[in-house]
Amino acid sequence: MGREQGTGNRDQTTCSILAVILSEAQRSRGPQRQVFVAGVGSRRTCISTLYRKGGKQLAFLCMSAMLLAAGCRRDMQQQPKMRSQRGSEQFADHRGARPQAASTVARGQLREDSYFYTGVVPGADGYREEKNEMPFPVTLDVLKRGQERFNIYCAPCHSRVGNGLGEIVERGYKPAANLQDQVRRAQPVSHYYYVMTHGYNAMPDYAAQIAPVDRWGVAAYIRALQLSQEAAMEDVPAGAAVRSLKEIAREKHLAESFAEAWPLPASAAKQGQNQ
Repeated sequence: MGREQGTGNRDQTTCSILAVILSEAQRSRGPQRQVFVAGVGSRRTCISTLYRKGGKQLAFLCMSAMLLAAGCRRDMQQQPKMRSQRGSEQFADHRGARPQAASTVARGQLREDSYFYTGVVPGADGYREEKNEMPFPVTLDVLKRGQERFNIYCAPCHSRVGNGLGEIVERGYKPAANLQDQVRRAQPVSHYYYVMTHGYNAMPDYAAQIAPVDRWGVAAYIRALQLSQEAAMEDVPAGAAVRSLKEIAREKHLAESFAEAWPLPASAAKQGQNQ
């Protein structure tokens, strides 16, 4: 910080010298020979006028002052300020980056709801415990947002319906978890949040890509996918119309195989056996 302050003081001194020179020029030459430096375009006129009237020394001083004036810039890049990863003479430890004050929390880092940010609670045995409940009410907007995030980050491996046969798997990657099997259906909803936050086996974590609230939305959407794949007519609200997936596929001019079961690709099955 000392260097930035020194630059600012030097610029102030240069401007002060320029002001004194111009003031002296106006006082010594009289009103009829006053000099005004109004910008780049007036420099030649200023010097030639002084030289023609015999003021060679004053013309030299004016020229020197204009050269010094080039250092009178006070841009933001020159003002005294703290710069990251640089030392500072302002503090006793000479560190520009200051440690966080004790008993304070940075803005946006107050995490009073531990379950919302971790997906686990302390168990009776002292270990973390997952819960089969959402930390906030699930609305249609929450599910739509969860669907959007799921299709972006999860579907490439788990597929749009969550059966683990996404496009990445079809190209030889290790088969992803089938979110429709009995093991995953038995998992509490916070388990999916925890896995997205920390990763699991070959799956990396998505904490950097998906915000906590969206991770919960994805977890809720996964539960909705599970319900949709084995829903019975008794689960449909009274008066609601139900259409088969094959009918929808024909209406949208899609192949009927779109509505059929997806077999495990041979390349993925072979790789899964090798691993």
